[in-house]
Amino acid sequence: MKRVVVTGLGMVNSLGLDKESSFKAIVEGRCGIKRIESFDTENHSVKIAAEITNFDPLSVMNPKEVKKADRFIQLGIKASNEAMADAGLDKEDGAIDFTRFGISSASGIGGLINIEKNSVVCSTKGPRRISPFFIPSALVNMLGGFISIEHKLQGPNLSSVTACAAGTHAISEAVKTIMLGGADRMLCVGAEAAICASGIGGFASMKALSTRNDEPQKASRPFDRERDGFVMGEGAAALVLEDLDSAVARGAKIYAEIVGFGESADANHITSPIVDGPYRAMKAALDMAESRGVERIDYINAHGTSTPANDKNETAAIKMLFKGKENCPPVSSTKGQIGHCLGAAGSIESVISIMALDAGVIPPTINYENPDEDCDLDYVPNIARECDIQAVMSNSFGFGGTNGALIFAKYKG
Repeated sequence: MKRVVVTGLGMVNSLGLDKESSFKAIVEGRCGIKRIESFDTENHSVKIAAEITNFDPLSVMNPKEVKKADRFIQLGIKASNEAMADAGLDKEDGAIDFTRFGISSASGIGGLINIEKNSVVCSTKGPRRISPFFIPSALVNMLGGFISIEHKLQGPNLSSVTACAAGTHAISEAVKTIMLGGADRMLCVGAEAAICASGIGGFASMKALSTRNDEPQKASRPFDRERDGFVMGEGAAALVLEDLDSAVARGAKIYAEIVGFGESADANHITSPIVDGPYRAMKAALDMAESRGVERIDYINAHGTSTPANDKNETAAIKMLFKGKENCPPVSSTKGQIGHCLGAAGSIESVISIMALDAGVIPPTINYENPDEDCDLDYVPNIARECDIQAVMSNSFGFGGTNGALIFAKYKG
């Protein structure tokens, strides 16, 4: 089957509107979590999130189009534009067959902000006042729809809606499409913007969110004994994937090769994780990578949500995969810096993983202050670490017991 490489990256999150500035801030251990500004939190138990406060949708869309697109779509366009430019594919030069160039998009919830807004309009002003753009702006697959139009991508248009594993699954789907000859290139984009009253209120009612409102920048503390829930983030990331032969033929910069992916279902509980599901997803990815000559994993970018259940469970699954604590590579979670971006998390963390691979540096797990006997791996606490990284694994696990893992390796010809 065809080999698949990454030739373009884009990212936007609470620490930056582009991949370079946000990655630099993540490696430096800066935190984008603060008090929520986008809505009144007076009656909410959770008042903090990793919001993007300096994004202007008019920077990527004209005023008429902005009305038609929910915020998650706007952020997705921002990241996709950067990735396409980074890959040198943002200008039509006649050399690229765009009927062989597809898109694989992802979001966990989609247009929740517009769903909330139009639900209020319906109940207070009546159904005739609902915006005609409501449904098109809220559908998850409209992320891929808008972006395919923006970049004239006429190949497969796919969409993954698998909770917090969606971004990872979108990349897996794109890899399969190229491997099987369904496209020469795929643009993968994950985006999420669910920081609104119903989004924060809904996760808070599940007791999933941190309530450390007085210390926003210390609230997300993956693997730390005092963790009390995740902090919601928003953002987007995009990756251009290509068939290796096509990338080499046009002289593209190759960031990494995708050498492994794995997917699994817990088949156990809609919200409570078990060790077996994540283990099998990671095992499938690792088996594939090893069959392609990867000898070791040098770094794992963990799902690491900062919830009591996930961090303990993921640690146990990693130890099972590597047959003991002493064999496990360094692990870190970047959610302490940018929060949990739900369906976009896998896309964002894949970009972070690839940039870590390229730069030879492992981002830190910030706010790691109190060791937990159930979380006893090397989490690269608080300070980034220079490292010769040849292969990195990125994990994503979602509600419904849906799991995904990806392995990126340096391209060696």
